[in-house]
Amino acid sequence: MREIVRGTRLGVLAVTGAAAAALTATACGSGGSSSYDKPGGSTPSQSQQQPQPAPASPALVRTQDAKLGAIVTDAKGFTLYRFDKDKPRPSVSNCSGNCATTWPPAAAGDQVTLKGIDKALVSTVTRADGSKQLTLGGWPLYRYAADTKPGDTKGQGIAGTWFASGPQGKKAQAGTGGGGGYGY
Repeated sequence: MREIVRGTRLGVLAVTGAAAAALTATACGSGGSSSYDKPGGSTPSQSQQQPQPAPASPALVRTQDAKLGAIVTDAKGFTLYRFDKDKPRPSVSNCSGNCATTWPPAAAGDQVTLKGIDKALVSTVTRADGSKQLTLGGWPLYRYAADTKPGDTKGQGIAGTWFASGPQGKKAQAGTGGGGGYGY
């Protein structure tokens, strides 16, 4: 009798294990969706997260700010800034570590979409970590972490060294129309 019960338990365990493996394979398949893909589903651990799609191509867009005149934004409408401690020729980024956390570099991709920006002014610089950063007029471009919505310009003039970028890469300044600039 013990042999039969023992054999039945092993059989049940084997069937249960096979069913769990099949469910796992189905949930991880490329065609299906899992519970965390649906509203009210559980949140996956990092090891369960699906790969994220590649970010969209970067963009530089000329836009108009009521106070600063013409400025440059990314594709989502977030203001792009330049840092006076960087160098435009040759392009050098001097913002890394904590600075790059507060002022994330505008990442360069294989193609950049331009709207109202002269393509001859757009290039890239290789950062110390090996990543590529967009430049405009030679100046490396950054976002400001405290800009929480498109159109924010909270980084303008911070520490007297951070300025919204005008469409030629020069500083956007109140009263300059954004195309001019001070202090080259």
